[in-house]
Amino acid sequence: MRIYAVADIHGQSKKIELIKNNTLQLNPDVIVVAGDITNYTGSTRILALLNDIPVPVLAVRGNTDRSRVENLFKYFSNISPLHLKRVTIGSTPFVGLSGCIPIPFSSRICLNQAQIIEKLKPMIKSNSVLVAHPPPRGTLDEVLRRFHASCRGLTEVIKMCRPRLMISGHIHERPGSSFLGRTLVVNCAMGKNHAGAVIDMDNKNNLTVEIL
Repeated sequence: MRIYAVADIHGQSKKIELIKNNTLQLNPDVIVVAGDITNYTGSTRILALLNDIPVPVLAVRGNTDRSRVENLFKYFSNISPLHLKRVTIGSTPFVGLSGCIPIPFSSRICLNQAQIIEKLKPMIKSNSVLVAHPPPRGTLDEVLRRFHASCRGLTEVIKMCRPRLMISGHIHERPGSSFLGRTLVVNCAMGKNHAGAVIDMDNKNNLTVEIL
């Protein structure tokens, strides 16, 4: 399976065009969008552009996606929301959490994060791909090159549930991949010099990652 993972589109049409062009070249089986699809406004326009890409799209919301985006997903046949859902592509289950509240040098999924995470845990299996907007705290989440700024709750989930792969964004300064225990964490934030990540998974669940 080939996954094309992106995050932090921030409502920019030029980023959607880049995703579309890369999709034609890379031929992924699925596109995963790890939040910040929109930039507070213009939700319908950006979702329509994303929906037109001829590959299944799985998505969660980030901190610049208003809650109404979750309701808008249902009007776009090629976009599947992942919030507290399991969607299987081929034999690979994808599960996700929508939302993100940035606070100084930290992040939360939502105000009732503990309850939401308890709902998520039973959905995660050893071969799952977990998708959320913020990375787990301590992994690919440094700002100003030194301060960790992401979500402790996701770190706890990964250590407990040990999914095969986690896809995130949010921290624009730290696109890349790194292991947290047995879980490969990929920050696929799109920035000035980055266009997401290509993740290849073979039939033995071996993973290779290229940051674009």
